[in-house]
Amino acid sequence: MGIGPSTKETSLHHFRDPLLEVVAEDTDLDLMGLIIVGTPDDNKDKIRVGTRAAAMAEMMRADGVIISSDGWGNSDVDFTNTCEQLGIRDIPVTGLNFSGTVAQFVVVNDYLDGIVDINKSADGTETDVVGENNMVKLDCLKAKALLKLKMRQKEQRRE
Repeated sequence: MGIGPSTKETSLHHFRDPLLEVVAEDTDLDLMGLIIVGTPDDNKDKIRVGTRAAAMAEMMRADGVIISSDGWGNSDVDFTNTCEQLGIRDIPVTGLNFSGTVAQFVVVNDYLDGIVDINKSADGTETDVVGENNMVKLDCLKAKALLKLKMRQKEQRRE
C-alpha cells in the first residue's frame, strides 16, 4: 500500500503542477498558498497533520480548499482526515486522489463527496508505468469546478 510507480509524481510533475496552474489561472479564485504535509507512519501523527493543515486553512480564512495526494492506502488516513477536519470547520473541500477500482479509501467519512479519482489505467489498478496515474489538467479542472459549486452552495445557505 502507499505510493507505487504509477501514482508517484516525478520532479518534472511538481515543477509543472497542473493543479497549481489551473487554480492560478482562474480569476474568480484567489490562490492563497500551498500547504505541504508529509505522511507520518504513526496514526496519532496522521491525525495531527491533517488537523493542523485544516486549522491553518481556517486561520487563513480560506473559502475553499483543493487537497491532493500522490499516495494511496495508508496515505488515505491523512488525506481523509484532512478532508474531514476541513469539513468540520465548514470549509468546502474537493480533492484529487488515486482510488481506481481496487484501491478504494481505507477509511471514509462524510466529506469525501468532492474527490476526483486520478486513475488512468484501463482496469483501475496501480501499474508499473511511472506517472501513469498522476493528476492531469482535466482532473484539476473537475476538482476546481466541484470546489466552486461547493463554495456557491455554502454561500446560498448563508443567504
